[in-house]
Amino acid sequence: MPDETLACRDCGASFVFSEGEQQFFRERGYDNKPSRCPDCRHARREGGGGQRSQSRGDRQMTDVQCTSCGKDTQVPFVPTPGRPVLCPDCFAQSRAGSGGGGSRGGGGGGQRRW
Repeated sequence: MPDETLACRDCGASFVFSEGEQQFFRERGYDNKPSRCPDCRHARREGGGGQRSQSRGDRQMTDVQCTSCGKDTQVPFVPTPGRPVLCPDCFAQSRAGSGGGGSRGGGGGGQRRW
């Protein structure tokens, strides 16, 4: 497969998708060609991953009172009525005391395998 010239979707610059890179992509099962030039890929990695991580700074915090200790705190979600809401300290304690699995742990007793 010959080298291929592609256009970066961020800066518009042309870059070469070499035969070796194409083989690398095929070996790893990547179906799509790279859409960013090496400089923009590097900048995106260094910047923390783009839009998804940038939007986290815009989260709405909700003032609540911890169900366990009564301390005023904030959470990054709107609590569901009737469900407990914990401050960071009580949340950490509950995770440490329960083995960290919660209802999704899938344990159900038995021995650990690792």
